[in-house]
Amino acid sequence: MFNDTATPLSLLATRRSGKPRDLAAPGPTDAQLVEMILIAGRTPDHGKLAPWRFAIVGEDRRDALAALLVDAYRAERPEAKRVELEAMEQFARQAPALVVALSSPRTDSHIPLWEQELSVGAATMNLCHAAHAMGFAAGWLTGWPAFSDTVRDAFGTAPERIAGFVFIGTPSRALEERPRPDPARLVSRW
Repeated sequence: MFNDTATPLSLLATRRSGKPRDLAAPGPTDAQLVEMILIAGRTPDHGKLAPWRFAIVGEDRRDALAALLVDAYRAERPEAKRVELEAMEQFARQAPALVVALSSPRTDSHIPLWEQELSVGAATMNLCHAAHAMGFAAGWLTGWPAFSDTVRDAFGTAPERIAGFVFIGTPSRALEERPRPDPARLVSRW
């Protein structure tokens, strides 16, 4: 259900990232996740390429994801300590819902790769906005799993890349406001 009491600008002004480890149940339903993804697709997309896609990792697949992360991390870093491997397990099990955002560039297109990568970022941000509009919080993480070819291969193949892991749920505590950039440094006039 959309947050009908908020205006579009107030939704944009109040969106905060939720720390995935602090996102609890209830999470979005499967229908809500699909709706969020459809909204995410309403993003700038030069050439109408849709150079992105989203993979929902269901609750029933979190243990498999944790095993994949641990195995891939151990293969890449055989000297890994127990705490590092536990972090990989914990990563996979954060928040009630998980959506993996993938950059799926069309290398046969005349549209520059840079523009396609910007589009996946915009689509992923729209996913975060849709989660907020539906009354949830989202946390977009990258870290080692996003840059592992082994992890990427579980979701797609090169030239695809993981743009991020978007964890979605209900904040278990108040979301913190973080320092925002000084507007004087962001804006110039030409």
